[in-house]
Amino acid sequence: MFDGLPDSLRDVAWRQRGVLTTAQLVQFGVPRDVCAYRAAQGRWQRPYHGVYATFSGELDREAALWAAVLYAGPGAVVSHQSAAELARLIDEPSGLIHITVAAQRRITPVRGLVVHHSARADQTRHPALLPPQTRIEETVLDLAGAARTLDNAVGWVTRGLGRRLTTAGKLCDAMAQRARMRWRAELTELLSPDFAGVQSPLEYRYHRDVERPHGLPAGTRQARFRTGRRAGYRDRSYEAYLTVVELDGKLAHTADERWRDIHRDNAAAAGGLITLRYGWLDVTEHPCLVAAEVAAALAARGFADARSCGPSCPVGLARGALRSSA
Repeated sequence: MFDGLPDSLRDVAWRQRGVLTTAQLVQFGVPRDVCAYRAAQGRWQRPYHGVYATFSGELDREAALWAAVLYAGPGAVVSHQSAAELARLIDEPSGLIHITVAAQRRITPVRGLVVHHSARADQTRHPALLPPQTRIEETVLDLAGAARTLDNAVGWVTRGLGRRLTTAGKLCDAMAQRARMRWRAELTELLSPDFAGVQSPLEYRYHRDVERPHGLPAGTRQARFRTGRRAGYRDRSYEAYLTVVELDGKLAHTADERWRDIHRDNAAAAGGLITLRYGWLDVTEHPCLVAAEVAAALAARGFADARSCGPSCPVGLARGALRSSA
């Protein structure tokens, strides 16, 4: 597969997906002019200065990541979105390749390569995985810290937790090692036991802005249920009050997804449960209205402790109306 390499270099080539530095090639007896000649012939490729792919044809993604990390030099690691794709934190690779190097290193800019600098670059590297890459906790926190909004930061953390790639404890430990961390207070709260089971920014907003400030009971998050042979999860289940809340951040749905939701709601109704369904704009733009509706549904089944979050909060008006009707 790797054209014209001495046997002594083949193990290194296999480990690095056929991508080698000029220094490695020279060390094992391949002169610089031979490297340049093979690249000129098209037998090899030179994706970056000082880096050769010892084969023809397009580099696959792993070979491209190896080429970038070798170009960046000793101590460099794949990081941010590129580390996220290796860890299956995201499903599609980004067009750019992200690399982190030591704070004092300077790398000549190259199109398509984003270089980050960190005083902790050596501490963030995973001890075993190749190509060299940041540990999943560091990857999640890198992305959360670079997020433009809190919702996006929460999204990275809840995705890492929801995909069971890491734990709240490990993320807290990693965050404690950082002298500076954007959104630290909010993410520390998110990783606390009070938010355990939250798996999306929308669920975070629901707990923070709907449940907690209005005194609603803490519903069971991701409550497992079964209908026949099918098993599923309900976003929020208030079992004692026979009420379910489903949270949906998608703007559009396929026909299959709509029917799945209908079947889930029908199954809940057959079991005596009422289902309330809210989207992103409901929870983020009108949390008090959502709280008032949920409180009314719970109150009809015996819950009486909902409270207003302010003078104009409709939760208080709903409670007053219920008392008057009683």
